Amino acid sequence: MTHAYYQLPNGRVACIDGNCEFPTLSNALKEPNGLIAIGGDLSTPRLLNAYQQGIFPWFNEGDPIMWWSPNPRMVLFPNELKISASLKKTVKKQPFEIRFNTSFRSVITACSQAKRQGQPGTWINTEMINAYCNLFDTGHAICVEAWLDNQLVGGCYGVVIGHMFYGESMFHHVSEASKVAFVHLVAYLQKQDIAMIDCQMKTALLTQFGGREIPRTAFIQQLIELVEFKHDAR
Repeated sequence: MTHAYYQLPNGRVACIDGNCEFPTLSNALKEPNGLIAIGGDLSTPRLLNAYQQGIFPWFNEGDPIMWWSPNPRMVLFPNELKISASLKKTVKKQPFEIRFNTSFRSVITACSQAKRQGQPGTWINTEMINAYCNLFDTGHAICVEAWLDNQLVGGCYGVVIGHMFYGESMFHHVSEASKVAFVHLVAYLQKQDIAMIDCQMKTALLTQFGGREIPRTAFIQQLIELVEFKHDAR
């Protein structure tokens, strides 16, 4: 399929308006975040198609939808999870009530409101919230929630396809709440036979948890095998 292209200062990127398919990953811009396409929509079929190819949307309010496939790719293999001694103590104390998939919209909305260092705003706008709630309704997204005194104080969410989990975002209103929720999420994913967690891009927190960067080619090779197994993770 022939694509139209946007010309950017560091190269040209495909336009996927309408029913255009994503270009091959080799066409991603040679930059750390791997911009591969602009346009399209956030429909459930489009999102699932993107994730199955190792592509995800990330764009600011008011901008067109931008699609990315970083190289290298930050991943966490569940059996490589590292938990610090202090966090282990916190988890053992069970300070929070942990729930799964009871308040997905509340979790993603809280993630959209979280203050993040070096980011003036959020990419989780209303359009994104509605799109991922649709994914949740079709069994392709899950969340874990940390509750304290019947208040939602932390959590995270992501996308599930087959034996693959794509982590999206987390938040906390109480110290350690999101970390405790994440530990429970990884344990939950292991029980679901999830073999790889996509963390998208490197952060200090994910590195502390045992995440590591692998080449995009290696990521895609494993991804192809893992997404062939379709099931509702809930």
